[in-house]
Amino acid sequence: MLMSEEKLSTYEVAVETSKKLEADIATNPKKYRVLTGDRPTGRLHIGHYFGSLQNRVRLANMGVPTCILIADYQVLTDHDAFNEISQNTKQLVIDYLAAGIVPSKDVIIYPHSYVPEANQLMIPFLTLVSNAELGRNPTVKEEIQSAGIKSVNAGMYTYPVHQACDILFCKANIVPVGKDQLPHIEMTRNIARRFNEKFSPKKPIFPEPQALLSKTPSILGLDGSQKMSKSRGNAIMLSATEDETAALIKKAKTDADRNITYDPVGRPEVANLLMLISLCTEESPESIAEKIGDGGGGALKKMLTECLNEKLRPLRTERAKLESCPDYIRQVLLDGSIAAQAIASETLKEVRSAMNMEI
Repeated sequence: MLMSEEKLSTYEVAVETSKKLEADIATNPKKYRVLTGDRPTGRLHIGHYFGSLQNRVRLANMGVPTCILIADYQVLTDHDAFNEISQNTKQLVIDYLAAGIVPSKDVIIYPHSYVPEANQLMIPFLTLVSNAELGRNPTVKEEIQSAGIKSVNAGMYTYPVHQACDILFCKANIVPVGKDQLPHIEMTRNIARRFNEKFSPKKPIFPEPQALLSKTPSILGLDGSQKMSKSRGNAIMLSATEDETAALIKKAKTDADRNITYDPVGRPEVANLLMLISLCTEESPESIAEKIGDGGGGALKKMLTECLNEKLRPLRTERAKLESCPDYIRQVLLDGSIAAQAIASETLKEVRSAMNMEI
């Protein structure tokens, strides 16, 4: 019972901190630097769009310096799809740009395998955490379980430390995440604090980053029972055509009750489809349900198809244009990597100096 209360307290603190951050960002955007990103395991789907992409665009448009990481090394920890990493990386960039991300001196996109200076932080950071801490990270445990991994490599256990390198090399002080990622952020905060206390107590080098919690509810897949995921076959990709989108929604799970109501607990499949419409139209799920009334699952799916295709039409048009510009996509990555290397090089100089390793 005590552990449950502690977890609840930690989450409630994160929620309050996130609210205060949102208020301050609105008036002091340059005071912050955001670190965010994805693993290149495939193209992005509508869960990514509503859950994170729209928020990244919002923060960047507000003037918050933003580092968008493509975590290509992490794919090696629990996937065998390394043959597709390069192509998947470029597809992520296309999704980002089509969603409204505009690369600039303050908004960079890069793969972390191209920033060796940041990865050099891994060894000193590993000395600041214990095996026990790595072993009990709940997010890592859940990822191992969901991926069905029986033989866990060391990279999987140490990934939270690598994530700390990704966050701290650029001295990011905000990381947009969902509730399930809070343990990773807490480990990064611990590493930053321990490094500063041990090596640079008079002049701290690293900020202790805060989580900026997503306001979008968890988006279930079209099966209505699990988180949306390409690997589970329950997702609508941003690159899907309007006809493909319609066909996928047609197969979505609902229930036998023709009267449509918003009941996330009792009718999770129907509620999920209503919420997706709500994310497209900004109308409440309850009022949408009232409009559909006794139209049943057919009317619900028809409305979702129309709303989603309309919402994504500009993105998909832009995406088609970007697909024909491979040189531009590569240049975005190269420019971002050069900018990230410059930031990481300065941080590594400070770290070497603090650890008395200059020559």
